[in-house]
Amino acid sequence: MELTGTILRGREFEAVEGRVVVGDDGEIEAIEEESVDSSNIVLPAFVNAHTHIGDSIAKEAGRGLSLEELVAPPDGLKHRLLREADRAELVDAMRTSLRFMERSGTAACLDFREGDVAGVEMLRVAAEGLGIDALAFGRESIEAMEAGDGFGASGANDATFDREREATREANKPFAIHAGEVDETDIDPALDLEPEFLVHVVHPEPAHLERIAEQGVPVVVCPRSNLATNVGLSPYSELAERTTLALGTDNVMLNSPSMFREMAVLSNVSNLSAPEILRMATINGAEIADLEYGLLEPGYEARLLVLDGSSDNLAGVRDPVRAAVRRAGVDDVVDVVRSPST
Repeated sequence: MELTGTILRGREFEAVEGRVVVGDDGEIEAIEEESVDSSNIVLPAFVNAHTHIGDSIAKEAGRGLSLEELVAPPDGLKHRLLREADRAELVDAMRTSLRFMERSGTAACLDFREGDVAGVEMLRVAAEGLGIDALAFGRESIEAMEAGDGFGASGANDATFDREREATREANKPFAIHAGEVDETDIDPALDLEPEFLVHVVHPEPAHLERIAEQGVPVVVCPRSNLATNVGLSPYSELAERTTLALGTDNVMLNSPSMFREMAVLSNVSNLSAPEILRMATINGAEIADLEYGLLEPGYEARLLVLDGSSDNLAGVRDPVRAAVRRAGVDDVVDVVRSPST
């Protein structure tokens, strides 16, 4: 397979005119610079590093409720709605969100999976036959973690999670946890657990920032969710100076699982550059999840997104990286390349 156009190559997304050569095994074999008759823009597919797609049954529910009233376990609105829904309804709703993510260029999502072992199994069924890697971070038991791809803790103020953390080490699976979303009180106990990554970190104090740097703990930020729940915004630049940042869309109840929208909002509420934000949406999330893609270089799995550079929205663009981050959307997607195994 060959893809031609402007290739956003490497970690800096160098704009190269030419072609990407993909082997029969789905691996990028070469990037060849040459003049081509194509206005397409080729970039890595997205990795959505934090989702709750079970909420797909409750889009735009709960207007006016606080964060705790919306999502706090066990009696927040989302949890009540999840308990009331039957299996078929939940699976169908999750599948619609996964289809949207796939169509809009997302190769993988890291889903904090409600519903214990049954919830992990429902996500597997919802993703069956689709070209997106839906990674299940079980939340409610060690058994859910063992059935899934890791453990996704609600927050260190909800429980100690010592047993779950030790179990993930024994299973060689990642442990992730929400921290610092409402206030700073759960950040230190979350860091004590030595997680593979934190989610949100809206309210870190200087000492927390230094601990994050010392421990080398990546952080997944979710700006649209934080704006929707009115908890504030993470100190993006301060975090980016200290650790790896990735990007997630969080609850489908609050936001569409669109990485295009997440990047555009982040670009407007932070001082991060377009290449930094595109890394957060691609290679950084892939590396957090230990995936073999996310970067457009030979040797990486070809999970690629192709944008129509001649669309009414993108025609005339001078900076393709900035355009991918701030301007592009699902209507500009002309192809999503997946490996033969997906």
